Amino acid sequence: MELKILRKEFTENSTIGDFFIDNTFFSYVLEDMIREPGVKVPGKTAIPEGRYQVIIDQSTRFKRAMPHVLDVPGFEGIRIHAGNTDKDTKGCPLLGYTKDKDFVGNSRLAFNRFFDILHEALIHEKVYLTVEREVA
Repeated sequence: MELKILRKEFTENSTIGDFFIDNTFFSYVLEDMIREPGVKVPGKTAIPEGRYQVIIDQSTRFKRAMPHVLDVPGFEGIRIHAGNTDKDTKGCPLLGYTKDKDFVGNSRLAFNRFFDILHEALIHEKVYLTVEREVA
């Protein structure tokens, strides 16, 4: 299964984009702000563009099984999870069915639905996430 984050809206606090599953729009996604390559403010920087494998494993922070984005350069413990603003993430993508400036809503519903889809897919295949910026 192929996942994609297409980054589209950029502010001084966050990045909002579209989240796709196998080229079909699934939800919006909120991340921390994007910084210049090589610049990282811990807990306040979006992950670099690229392609990453996604698995489900036990999260010590969330105390449950969670989607884990593997081998992100300069980052550890990147999880796709629920949340509404940049205050709810430390570099992790947050899913939501609605969006506003620096905000995604109905996040828990979007995350729970995504988790079920991901869990089912991982029984049969590897899953990858591509992160890219929309080209104007």
